[in-house]
Amino acid sequence: MRDKIMNRWSTYEPFYVSFNGYKVADIVITSHALSRWDERVESDQGGIEHICEFLWDKLKHERIVPYYANEKDVYLIDDDLVMVAEFLEMKDEIDIAGNPLHKMVVVTFLGRVSQDIQLRDLKAYYSWLRHTRRMTLVKHGRKRK
Repeated sequence: MRDKIMNRWSTYEPFYVSFNGYKVADIVITSHALSRWDERVESDQGGIEHICEFLWDKLKHERIVPYYANEKDVYLIDDDLVMVAEFLEMKDEIDIAGNPLHKMVVVTFLGRVSQDIQLRDLKAYYSWLRHTRRMTLVKHGRKRK
């Protein structure tokens, strides 16, 4: 999904958005992120085009912020929606100064903080998930013997 606007003929207008040290020129939605969007965000407003337009608009208006200050993979949209994304350099794509452009690969949507209280502290949430899975495995291991 790209957004290029030309004000005059024969002028170069950058078609990227600066975000968190990256120059985002493209957005990629994984199939997992698409299914999580339908489950946890909006079931009636789906589709890759809708999600890309939503994210592109939030990027342009600087409404996406890192969830934690020193981590670069979990982001908070409008102080509510938690998203996991990674950034990859695009091959053969540079800006006018010769710097590489990036694509934002949306890995998943974790949900809304306003609906799922556990998302307020992700580290505790993931610790809880690991513990419950471990206990489930231990419990199933005892049944088999």
